[in-house]
Amino acid sequence: MSASVSGTVTGGRRIAGRSIAAASFGNAMEWYDFSVYAFFASYVAQNFFRQGDATSALLSTFVVFGAGFIARPLGAVVIGMYGDRIGRKAALVLSIATMGAGTLILAATPPYVFIGIGAPILLLIGRLLQGFSAGGEIGGAAAFMIEHAPPERRARYAAWLQASMGISNLMSAIVGLAITTAFDEATVSDWAWRIPFVLGLLIIPVGLYTRRKLPEPEVFERERARRRDDTGPLRRLFAEHPGTLVLGFLFSVLWTVSVYAFVIYLPTYLRAPSVGLGFTAQQSFLATVVGNVVLVIGCLAFGRLADHIGAKPIVVAGSVALLVVPMLGLLWLHAQPSTPVLLVVQVLLSATVSVFVGVAPATLPMAFPVAVRSTGMALSYNVAAIFFAGFTPALMTWATVRLTVYAPALWVAVGSVACLAAVPALFRRIEAVQAGD
Repeated sequence: MSASVSGTVTGGRRIAGRSIAAASFGNAMEWYDFSVYAFFASYVAQNFFRQGDATSALLSTFVVFGAGFIARPLGAVVIGMYGDRIGRKAALVLSIATMGAGTLILAATPPYVFIGIGAPILLLIGRLLQGFSAGGEIGGAAAFMIEHAPPERRARYAAWLQASMGISNLMSAIVGLAITTAFDEATVSDWAWRIPFVLGLLIIPVGLYTRRKLPEPEVFERERARRRDDTGPLRRLFAEHPGTLVLGFLFSVLWTVSVYAFVIYLPTYLRAPSVGLGFTAQQSFLATVVGNVVLVIGCLAFGRLADHIGAKPIVVAGSVALLVVPMLGLLWLHAQPSTPVLLVVQVLLSATVSVFVGVAPATLPMAFPVAVRSTGMALSYNVAAIFFAGFTPALMTWATVRLTVYAPALWVAVGSVACLAAVPALFRRIEAVQAGD
């Protein structure tokens, strides 16, 4: 390789590395605001809803959490189309700004005892803004990452999408552990629960600044330059790729439900009186910290492995593991509900989730051509997220009381079956898109 070619490759990788780092940072900051709501759901319930039945208040809080997911397809379409038409960078800036507005409402809204019904209404508005933002974020960030990555490093670069979400969950859990350790329960319930949301506001300007400095991917610029017609991404998506949207939905069922059952909802599950495990807030946050460290490491490791052996065998292995391991883990935890067993089970669950979600961000976007990639990825993922992510905490809160304490494992098993059914056709579609590119 000549010096000039070597310098070009090195420079290209340096630009790609900076772009991935900046996109990952912004993605982590945005999902921090999103996940902290779930981690502090029990305290939100005490402040924003009429007191009396703690389970009903918690259920209402998670219903509002799920309602935010209704706005995600709208965000997927609006921000996704914006990203496919105007640019990946512009879409990422729009999504993080919208997330900041939603978080501001959550941080500043007075409790129910001061403004009555206005408190849950403002809570809902804040969640809808957060949902709109998150709906557009996943597609724009995924498209941005894989389009900046060299082909031989695509999976390891895209793995940072899920890893950065894990980092955001880790940050949320660390903040939660610090707050519940530094303050007594009454103080946390009164006002200290707002601290994580305020911290989320402080980091929004940093995310906006870094994203404004990002270059557009070359493959996107080439596609925009050669575009001949004015057919919008959404119209083209439904006209030419309806089957891919269905496959993407089925694939995303497992992606969304595994994360929201075992990463987002689990801290509440561990403390819920109806579940009967009896763990404290500190113990559940400690387990979440450990679990998210494993999740981040696992995502990056399996993303790297996918660049060597391909994504398909890892997707299949992860789907099968999520069919079996969660039930075994919860059975053990309920048989021996101690802190050491909790930490081991959390590590097993997070490692199993990382097998699948570590390669998912490099898999689903490649099923869509460049011209509709951001919209297609965001829409298929977020339609699945409405049912299998947003309402998972509320459904699990109800199911663990009315049906079985093993409901999270059974719910993820449904996602595993859906994903395994879609895998053969999805990877055939990916091969066809790569051949066309």
